[in-house]
Amino acid sequence: MTSASLQVRRYQPDPEFPHDPPIRVTRPADFGAAAAAPTALVLSSPHSGAIYPASFQRASKLDELTLRRSEDAFVNELYAAGPKLGAPLLEALFPRAYCDPNRSAYELDPAMFDAPLPPHVVTDSSKIGAGLGTIARVVGGGLEIYRDKLPFHEAERRVETCWRPYHEALQALLAEARARHGVALLLDCHSMPSVGGSNQPDAGQRRADMVIGDFHGASCNPRLVDRVEDYLKSCGFSTTRNKPYAGGYITQHYSRRDQGIHTLQLEINRDLYMHETKIAPAGGFARVQSAMTGLIELLIASAVPDFLNA
Repeated sequence: MTSASLQVRRYQPDPEFPHDPPIRVTRPADFGAAAAAPTALVLSSPHSGAIYPASFQRASKLDELTLRRSEDAFVNELYAAGPKLGAPLLEALFPRAYCDPNRSAYELDPAMFDAPLPPHVVTDSSKIGAGLGTIARVVGGGLEIYRDKLPFHEAERRVETCWRPYHEALQALLAEARARHGVALLLDCHSMPSVGGSNQPDAGQRRADMVIGDFHGASCNPRLVDRVEDYLKSCGFSTTRNKPYAGGYITQHYSRRDQGIHTLQLEINRDLYMHETKIAPAGGFARVQSAMTGLIELLIASAVPDFLNA
């Protein structure tokens, strides 16, 4: 994305974001000679953003700690070794509760807004029904975020200044990887509550340590999914596939297996590495981070045409 493309935008990001746009891309080149050569693997962390603008907090009836229940907190840190190993890491700096890049651009609940929405807006989906559209109505636990209804231009501003730059950057990274290596492999990096929430199909149930999402076998070569699952089990983690998460918008939208682009989502049980109520790293953080570094190495070795396209 170029500075020129930003200049023609109708909206500017909230001034409290330290970057315009509020995303961060860390590349192997940022580490100079200490980094491995760029690989076909791309890492995406769309839900680890933790910058909460004061304007957003004023519009919310929740305190910041409660707002943070929706964060995939510290996930970007779990994959921090990626760029030095050759895999660029894209991070959202804006929080998921503010704008969710793992939804389609305009997936909005009409009940949240003070006027009818334009016809291009998607107003009926399972995510909207759960209160988790592009602009979320609730945080984890089902608590309502906003005091009052929002004007549509506020949703539009967030989409244009947060959602769109994230996807422009992700599309560019995948195109670069495919152009250089003939294939691209996207790992969409997430974490999940340790117990299913009240609005989830596994409500009240303890979840596996890791949930691998390949959109029910459609988004990634099954041989690679097997390899990932075997590796995670060898690290001592329990795993499931596609339950309760099969992969969100990013996993589904960017998969083009017929063109050599494979996508995979990984959900890590938060209880393994953080205090869920305090939103703070816990004693298991180093173990999970080390395992994710090993996973990155495995994916880099696997992200070659002979394996992915077989």
